[in-house]
Amino acid sequence: MDTDSLRACPRQLSQRIPNMRTRTRVILHSLLLLVLVVQVSRPVCVDVPSETEAVVGNPMKLTCISCMKREEVNAETRVDWYYIPPDEEPIPIYLFDGKPRDLEGPWRGRLMWNGSKDLQELSISILNVTMNDTGTYKCVVFRQFEFDCYSPSVTNSLIINLVVREEASEDTTALYSEIMMYVLLVFLTCWLLVEMVYCYRKISKSEEQAQDTGTNYLAIPSENKENLGVPVTE
Repeated sequence: MDTDSLRACPRQLSQRIPNMRTRTRVILHSLLLLVLVVQVSRPVCVDVPSETEAVVGNPMKLTCISCMKREEVNAETRVDWYYIPPDEEPIPIYLFDGKPRDLEGPWRGRLMWNGSKDLQELSISILNVTMNDTGTYKCVVFRQFEFDCYSPSVTNSLIINLVVREEASEDTTALYSEIMMYVLLVFLTCWLLVEMVYCYRKISKSEEQAQDTGTNYLAIPSENKENLGVPVTE
């Protein structure tokens, strides 16, 4: 390696180090954005209230959600669904105890289990709703937890007052909510794409500047390179 090459190496290294730092900073910024998007899109348990209006002849989902903490996921769960007639005792209509069971009664054959795999949603659906299905329904959730030192239990209940109509009524609130949800998803997706394009262009521009600087330095004659390192004395 000649003298000019040895003199050029420190300058090239000093030019590459800021570019490498910029590239590392941009990559870390992109990774943080991806982690943020993953955290936002991670599924979570949300206690959503059940719909209370059904239409004759259509299916109707009776939503029952009982969220658990991460350390409580391993638990034995039993779910009892009841229909409560006016001024009478509750009538059991559906049971989940390890597996769904359709009980005897007017609803037998018209109920379907609609719960989630992790048993945080414990809903059922009424198939082919009739006017006689109007009334009060109760969801009772019993959980038995297994920890190292003790086995606590908890019972939660939810009341749903169902109204059956012959024709569907307009629900503008649900429509607006669905539209806003899609608008938010589109906005987040576009924002992520813009950030990725910006980071890519910034990296490309830094590499081009580094290449141009190196090319310009190599194009300087050897005499001028030596003069660059010699201080001027009067």
